[in-house]
Amino acid sequence: MNIFDNTVSLLEKSIDFSAKKNDVIVNNIANVDTPNYRAKNVKFQNVLNRELQHLEARRSHEKHLPFSTETNSSYVTEQNKYIYRHDGNNVDIDKEMAQFAKNQIYYQSVVDRLNGKFGNIQNVIRGGK
Repeated sequence: MNIFDNTVSLLEKSIDFSAKKNDVIVNNIANVDTPNYRAKNVKFQNVLNRELQHLEARRSHEKHLPFSTETNSSYVTEQNKYIYRHDGNNVDIDKEMAQFAKNQIYYQSVVDRLNGKFGNIQNVIRGGK
């Protein structure tokens, strides 16, 4: 018997994604002055596709679109599109700091939701008291 629904599992995976993204952003910031360093990014779509492959979907009508996903084992990608400095480094410190703040807000909201979920379970265990 599983007392947790898929919400807890999804929240856990969201926290893992946020932690991975935080590591990449911090690494980019740490290498802001490293010549020829290429900024890296975590692609959410790749993470989503990997997780969707575990879901099973049922087509209830033949005209419905099939449920398929493409997987990519790479979460972290290099950003080669722009080079901001003459030494080959393409880290934009303002962009990285903004992404860092955005990721912290995302992480905190997921943790708050997970705490709420466990609070609901605790309330049920106590009998609503």
